[in-house]
Amino acid sequence: MTRRDALQLFTGAAMIAAVPARGAPGARMEAFRIPFDHRAAFDLRQRLKATRWADSIVDNWSQGTDFKFLRSFIAYWQDHYSWERRVEALNRLPHYRARIDRFGIHFLHFRSQQKDAAPLLLMNGWPSSFVEYLRLAPLLTTGNPAFHVVVPTHPGFGFSDRPSRPYQVEPADLYPALMQSIGYGRFLVAGTDIGAGVATRIALRRPDLVTGVHVAEALERPAKPGDPPPSEAENAYHRRDSIWDQDEGGYQAIQSSKPQTLGFALADSPTGLASWILEKFRGWSDCDGDPASVFPLEMLADNLTIYWMSNTIASSIRYYYDASRLRPHLRSSDYVEAPTAVAMWPKDIGIAPRELAERLYNVQRYTLFERGGHFPAWEQPELYASDLRAFAASLAS
Repeated sequence: MTRRDALQLFTGAAMIAAVPARGAPGARMEAFRIPFDHRAAFDLRQRLKATRWADSIVDNWSQGTDFKFLRSFIAYWQDHYSWERRVEALNRLPHYRARIDRFGIHFLHFRSQQKDAAPLLLMNGWPSSFVEYLRLAPLLTTGNPAFHVVVPTHPGFGFSDRPSRPYQVEPADLYPALMQSIGYGRFLVAGTDIGAGVATRIALRRPDLVTGVHVAEALERPAKPGDPPPSEAENAYHRRDSIWDQDEGGYQAIQSSKPQTLGFALADSPTGLASWILEKFRGWSDCDGDPASVFPLEMLADNLTIYWMSNTIASSIRYYYDASRLRPHLRSSDYVEAPTAVAMWPKDIGIAPRELAERLYNVQRYTLFERGGHFPAWEQPELYASDLRAFAASLAS
């Protein structure tokens, strides 16, 4: 499966007591706190300490994760990072859990003080978590226009429930019900990577609820008779995509075909987990080859420790299997009617030209930024917030 195929498929608030949800019969939500387990924290340190290192015959990232960087990071994670202290800090965030159709969804809900703020459903991708949005979300709750920001955790990721059978739930169905549970009748949807795919599918499934779509990945629908031929920019995009599949797409091939094989290994070794994920933060970001220049070690450790403590790396990568083999494909007749903004970041995995995006989306705004990569909410939060705000303002005019 190519990256292009996968894109088609992936396709501070006050704490509240448990209350009946509005708009989603039977749904309930309640305040949530990240648990801290002393035994699990001790076990993590012991596993890191007992790492058996593979040999490395290159002194760089050309064959994958660089040995020197990984060894330095593991030393930090083992000796200087305190999950107990970070749990205390992260629990100051507005965490909630909701049960939608008997499935538990974790989410953050950042409410603006502005009464006319626009509801925004903001979704990350893999191998990220809500941690990626901790620089962006506070910016969005202020300014003009401002947003009420809801950041859900995908099924099988972090503190949401893990599916108990293949393709048990569809995020594009769960999240509109979640927004209605909170009390938002209509809302904007935005996302990167997997989140962009979910945003697209929500707009296709529930056009009555979506006021606008903001995506950092442009999905492709199958061609249909009468479509104009691909432009040179589209052909160039597909050529670059083929090269990327060969050079960088190995992770996607295994996660889409044999995720459980990999899942057992990553769930048993935190060093293995770090090697698998940190290489993506380096390769997909605008960091000039040094991930620590963009992502503080604490942020990277937070993200990894959420996967580790929740034991959700296997279930998170099974998302790729479900998406490639079980989720219905886009149809040639699909079209996102909602006004759409496409934000392209120069060091992201792929930069789709506007004419490609316009085949599926009602593109009203297309922006190619000068800097930023696959994790723009952390890499360039001010630029991301400004683009979301400008798009929302255009919808209101």
